[in-house]
Amino acid sequence: MIKCIAVDDEPLALAQISKYIEKTPFLELCNSFNSGAEAMEFLHSNTIDLMFLDIQMPDMTGMELAKSLETCPQIIFTTAYSEYAVEGFKVNALDYLLKPLAYSIFLKSANKARVYFDKEQLIQAGSNISKTDTDKNDLQDKNSSIFVKSEHKLLRIKLSDILFLESMREYIKICLSEGEPILTLSSMKKIEGQLPSNKFMRVHRSYIVNLEKIKIIERNVIIFGRVRIPVSEQYKDKFLEYVDRYFLQRQNN
Repeated sequence: MIKCIAVDDEPLALAQISKYIEKTPFLELCNSFNSGAEAMEFLHSNTIDLMFLDIQMPDMTGMELAKSLETCPQIIFTTAYSEYAVEGFKVNALDYLLKPLAYSIFLKSANKARVYFDKEQLIQAGSNISKTDTDKNDLQDKNSSIFVKSEHKLLRIKLSDILFLESMREYIKICLSEGEPILTLSSMKKIEGQLPSNKFMRVHRSYIVNLEKIKIIERNVIIFGRVRIPVSEQYKDKFLEYVDRYFLQRQNN
């Protein structure tokens, strides 16, 4: 539904436009006003899509009302004076109707407004889809790599390349599947917040492990080649819950 208001200082003309709006299935009459000032007050606190707006009114012309609004709805001007047509289109009015008008003429103009709003909805839908795709790509990127500063350089590290992270006082050593470890100035708490919790787990005050890289566990010790990482009491229950849920289930299957 297209939300509308009607503005006209002539009672009969206002009643006719209001009746036409109510008669049209895709239009909704939200209010009607016999002065531009009343309409402006309403628009300051209400949002509508379309105004059927008379141009020549005593207190404030329709043109003055349109130009005074910071956010103006779409407009279909209604007037008894054809000389205002060019001026009306200067404010990007959707249409211009000469009074008195038959319903068939009104409906043709209303359909023009419907086409306009249908196009706007399609454009908005396309924008939302693009934004969703961008957000998904950003999320995938955040879940696939991190940036760390090392030796005055920013390094991008794939999460899939990380075996474990070790705290070394004010530094963190990032041990990789291949290549030399990377040292970065950080805290365990900070870097833990950058890692996806479904892939990485803190198992000791000094160690965070890549859960997908674990192949051997021996008496609460995770073994990565020659490196043995203890699972401390503080993190033991959470880690064993993970083991029970994923490792043992896979073995049973």
